[in-house]
Amino acid sequence: MSSATDPHEELRVLIQKVARRIRAERGGEGVTDSQLGVLWRLASDGRCTPGGLADSERVSPPSMNRTVNALEALGYVRREPSETDARQVWVTLTPAGDELIAETRRLRNAWFHEQLDALEPAERAALEAAMDALRKLADS
Repeated sequence: MSSATDPHEELRVLIQKVARRIRAERGGEGVTDSQLGVLWRLASDGRCTPGGLADSERVSPPSMNRTVNALEALGYVRREPSETDARQVWVTLTPAGDELIAETRRLRNAWFHEQLDALEPAERAALEAAMDALRKLADS
């Protein structure tokens, strides 16, 4: 079976295209996808060590240090010393980082709602019916 007729591959490609289009809606001009990923992680999970961020983003500690340095220079995160371990620091969002996440969320929601509103009711119902299956894929 050729990949052009493989429905699984077509579904994968379509999901990737939708995800790419959603990611294009963002605040913070000049912020990279990996930097935005770190900001999302901090917004959802709270403060974290650079090592913890490196693990969660599946990058090397030196790479994460460069990312955190860039975000700190842009004013989106700050480093704070640990209260219990002088060798450890915590990375936290600044108010500017919170604003960037909020603006990105607003832009993405607005784009997605506009796209859903353009669909026929049956098409929206089909997408809603697929939510459980998509959740399983996302959580695996």
